[in-house]
Amino acid sequence: MHEYINRIGEKERMYVEEVLASDFSNSRGTNMLARFEKAFAEKFGMKYAIAHTNGTATLHSALYAAGVRAGDEVITTPLTMSATCMAILHADAVPVFADVVEYTFQIDPKSIEKLITPRTKAIMTVALYGLSPEMDEIMDIAKRHDLVVIEDDAQCFLGFYKGRIVGSIADFSSFSLQSTKHMTPGEGGLVCTNNASAADLIRRFSVLGYGSVSRAKGIITKDDIQNPNYERHVQMGYNYRMPELCAAVALGQLEHLDELVQRRVDVANLFLDSMAGCSWLKPQVTPSHSVNSYWSLAVRLVNADIEWTAFRKKYIELGGDGIYAAWMLSYLEPMFQKESRNFSGKERVIEATYKGEMQKWKTGLCPVAERIQPQILAFKTNYWDWERAKQQAEVLRKTIAFYGN
Repeated sequence: MHEYINRIGEKERMYVEEVLASDFSNSRGTNMLARFEKAFAEKFGMKYAIAHTNGTATLHSALYAAGVRAGDEVITTPLTMSATCMAILHADAVPVFADVVEYTFQIDPKSIEKLITPRTKAIMTVALYGLSPEMDEIMDIAKRHDLVVIEDDAQCFLGFYKGRIVGSIADFSSFSLQSTKHMTPGEGGLVCTNNASAADLIRRFSVLGYGSVSRAKGIITKDDIQNPNYERHVQMGYNYRMPELCAAVALGQLEHLDELVQRRVDVANLFLDSMAGCSWLKPQVTPSHSVNSYWSLAVRLVNADIEWTAFRKKYIELGGDGIYAAWMLSYLEPMFQKESRNFSGKERVIEATYKGEMQKWKTGLCPVAERIQPQILAFKTNYWDWERAKQQAEVLRKTIAFYGN
């Protein structure tokens, strides 16, 4: 059961060879992108999946398809990698930060509802560390206020919420295939939706605004480009299309995704066993109605007498591979601070279009997130060598013993 797992298997290599054998010729190509998109949509119970170059581009495309435009507000969480809120800025929109639930670390529906204004267009959730937020409450809020919901599921593959696979609940879901994620071709991402017209918008937006592409057609054909009267661009778009080689690897990864996710879950449980009985390490709570896919195992260090960096240092001294910190809250990053605010020119668009009073991006905005962010220890779960994982779990046990339960 717990033997060594090859993260990259024979299917990935076989599909890459198939693409290489085509010499990248569209006329005799492998149509790998379409094959991967179809398989991914089926795996996640969605009608359409549109592959992109990365998981930030996917969020940008989803925001566009959701109708988010310059000056609109999008409510999101500050406790995540800042690419989430940067995608909102890419759309010339204004990120509005909601607080989080202390024990799950997820965006708090009660905080979301308090922040809704006439300018709010969408809610962007994040399935942090592999766990879904309370999506039923969030979808109910969105329905009552006529808002679009976009799931950022970059860290959650094959997680479940009340029996539904994460990524199938909101209007749009975005997945990252960056190299640390549950499955990866090195880089990439997808947007999923059940809305056919929205899927067409996403495709055109992500493929330079070509009029002849659609939810089912990711490239233009020779019949298109060999026509001197072909009107190519019906709108402005971005060059976000996933390359065929990445699609080939991603398709192979998808075909053993269950195995890759299960390994992370098993490793997380191994670490949880090591910290059982420790009163000052508080794991992220997974509600009984959810299944956590454990992109990493996140716990809070709540003993004020143990300094975060000291704990990590001792863990490494005893043979640990290191421990990751939670990201600085997005609104506390230098780019958001009034004295040094730098949105790479986007601030001019926002200032010209925004009709409300900007949220005050400073300490005190999201008190729960601010309290727990410095406490979070994130342990790796991507150990393909089970013996290495067991060794790391034992190091954690020894580290806890050094400080005392």
